[in-house]
Amino acid sequence: MRGPADFIFHIEAVRDEESQTILQESLDVDPPLPIRRFTDRSSGNRYFRLHQPDPGPLHVRYQAIVQLTPKITDDNAPEVPIADLPEDVLQYLMATRYCESDLIGRTAERTFGAVTPGYPRVRAIAEWIKTHIDYEVGSSNSLTSARDVLVARAGVCRDFAHLGISFCRALNIPARLLVGYSRFEEPPPDFHAIFEAYLGGVWYPFDATGLAPVDSLVRIGTGRDAKDVAFATIFGMAIGTAVDPVINEIPRHEAELLLV
Repeated sequence: MRGPADFIFHIEAVRDEESQTILQESLDVDPPLPIRRFTDRSSGNRYFRLHQPDPGPLHVRYQAIVQLTPKITDDNAPEVPIADLPEDVLQYLMATRYCESDLIGRTAERTFGAVTPGYPRVRAIAEWIKTHIDYEVGSSNSLTSARDVLVARAGVCRDFAHLGISFCRALNIPARLLVGYSRFEEPPPDFHAIFEAYLGGVWYPFDATGLAPVDSLVRIGTGRDAKDVAFATIFGMAIGTAVDPVINEIPRHEAELLLV
């Protein structure tokens, strides 16, 4: 760092989530700084704040052992009429900065309007994206939106998720971004983004990249699009130099030994 800086980090696994249980976790900051934690009540997203008063390096290390419980999928889950949607779900129908569902409505209707409504339609959206959009590291940046991806036909995981969200919202299906840690062989380990659709009163995850099973993702947070779930927000003269997620699958009996 070149001078004083403030940070808001969003890298800790979500608590109070039915599909995952945090068995053990730790957070280390070097140099040691006061850590101020807070949780967004509506989403469950966990954050912590740091203030670095002096120039120099800052290292943040988060470790956790998380037990995952796959959700039961209903392949016939229906779409919920707008009149029956809970108030806290309505926000996930609206166009947002990276998900311009209002601008791609005609494409969504033409491509998926005749598909069986509900879970089959959202599954068809995910499959279409996987087939028609190339996964290409470096093909997008922090300004790339779903509409840009649809035109360029290339992107990375967050772009695939944004496009899935946009198609769903254009068809009046609430959808949101889900980010977390997931283990896959290629590309190298990193944070991963998929999308969720609200069907039959339940949020169902879909991964349009096909890089990893959706039930292997450790949830960090959810949001309307990427601006709601940034892993680090920096105020001041600081530059990120490295992000090195390491994700390992631990058999249950080995995890139990680690907790003794």
